[in-house]
Amino acid sequence: MKKDGHPEYHYITVLQNDGTKFLTRSTWGAAGDVMTLDIDPTTHPAWTGGGQQILDRAGRVSKFNKKFEGMVGAKKADA
Repeated sequence: MKKDGHPEYHYITVLQNDGTKFLTRSTWGAAGDVMTLDIDPTTHPAWTGGGQQILDRAGRVSKFNKKFEGMVGAKKADA
């Protein structure tokens, strides 16, 4: 195996938006660094169940919705 083939794996502290901290191992930063999260399980809609706002730039969302309307939840006729 080549020398220095793997990055340094060390302990860092992760700080969440609600102020909670936990210790984990990572290759990010240096030993003892603090990683402050912008998005974490306490605030992200994927974990909190909150609604999200979709930005429709250049009508892409509208174009997508129009293209695939009726595909999801469409009732099939009995054969």
